[in-house]
Amino acid sequence: MAKQKKQPRPKALPPKGFRDYFGAEVEDRTAMLRKIAEVYHRYGFDALETSAVETVEALGKFLPDVDRPNEGVFAWEEDKDWLALRYDLTAPLARVYAQYRNDLPTPYRRYAMGPVWRNEKPGPGRFRQFYQCDADTVGSGSVAADAEICAMLADTLEAVGIPRGDYVIRVNNRKVLNGVMEVAGLSGDDKEAERGIVLRAIDKLDRLGTDGVRALLGDGRKDDSGDFTKGAGLNDEQAEVVMGFMDAKRDTGVATVARLRELVGGSTIGADGVAELEMIAGLLDAQGYTSDRIEIDPSVVRGLGYYTGPVYEAELTFEIEDEKGRPQRFGSVAGGGRYDDLVKRFTGQQVPATGVSIGVDRLLAALRAKGRIKSTEVGPVVVTVMDRDRMADYQAMVAELRNAGIRAEVYLGNPKSFGNQLKYADKRNSPAAVIVGSDEMEKGVVQIKDLILGAEIAKNATLEEWKDRPSQYEVPRDQMVAKLREILNGQG
Repeated sequence: MAKQKKQPRPKALPPKGFRDYFGAEVEDRTAMLRKIAEVYHRYGFDALETSAVETVEALGKFLPDVDRPNEGVFAWEEDKDWLALRYDLTAPLARVYAQYRNDLPTPYRRYAMGPVWRNEKPGPGRFRQFYQCDADTVGSGSVAADAEICAMLADTLEAVGIPRGDYVIRVNNRKVLNGVMEVAGLSGDDKEAERGIVLRAIDKLDRLGTDGVRALLGDGRKDDSGDFTKGAGLNDEQAEVVMGFMDAKRDTGVATVARLRELVGGSTIGADGVAELEMIAGLLDAQGYTSDRIEIDPSVVRGLGYYTGPVYEAELTFEIEDEKGRPQRFGSVAGGGRYDDLVKRFTGQQVPATGVSIGVDRLLAALRAKGRIKSTEVGPVVVTVMDRDRMADYQAMVAELRNAGIRAEVYLGNPKSFGNQLKYADKRNSPAAVIVGSDEMEKGVVQIKDLILGAEIAKNATLEEWKDRPSQYEVPRDQMVAKLREILNGQG
């Protein structure tokens, strides 16, 4: 009989492009989600949680730069239907609104938070699963809804710790760009491919510069590695119209709008877009959201194909250092816009909608880069075990601490080595340890060791200072909670 081949052990690694999150990272994200939700809720938006799995048909082809509906998503076939993990939170909203439109209020204002999954090539800081926070208004064609989203985005950034001066929300309108395309001779179904190349080229302005974009508007561009990207094939006159659009930003919103009005010429859709931008700027100015926080910027395109009107992007303006120590602006952390045709896929009728999506992981990375998040989570108070037979007493102590609102746990490992118990508390980043042996039980006292202060003393203090600043206290048993609160408040 042949000997059975031993099965290899599985590798203890997550799939490529995925990662695990521990303690402080999860706590930081939870705290940020709570702050964002508070702003969204204050603006009158209701929470919605949709399924993580949608049909590929429901997700549609509204994925960036792809022609096939199941490209870019994690999809599988089940009972002759293709299912996929949601790519974003907007496509599920369109499906929900179409399904429950007779029961939902109009307009329907919802916010949603959760992970999304993208089957894309991972890279440094680029993962296939990440969190988004969306807020959308479905059923209102008023640009007041777009202005409100921009105002709410500004308030949200400030609520999570990005002060004024460290961010700017840039606003444009796809109608204006469509008007410029019309002037440049790029309207019509037969020019769809060229328009797509132009849109992607404009979206790369920050990375490629004007020369790189100009090359993509013409015959194409070869990058440093020698790879060639085919261009839109515009002639010099057409390219000049598009380049003029990207250079239309002026010192004031009024001047920018005036320049855009010149560029769209006699295009009706372009003129409508300019008028909408002018109205948005006026509505925001009336609420105190001036150009130091929200500005008109024609270079904002947004990559998704379903935007039909105003588009906006939140950019952090401070500098950080890249992996080679070079200064660079942090860049975009949120974006959105108006997408009046998305629900139409389900209903056959156009339903106006506008919304924004915040990239939570990028926002957290920005706050960490600026030192505005303490990445160290304070652990629980550890009640050590000096006598196994007194476990009930230790459990009573930890219950008292928890009932008093103090995070606490009893050491549940092998209590044989007291040193190992303190090492465990250090690894848990515990602020204090409670030590009670037979002697303490008889005397009705507890020993409380201030672990964080003790570590600071051991690291920085002289012997004399160490003697003058004890890090361990003996207190009556009934004063245990009060003393721990004193220590915890002092550490805060």
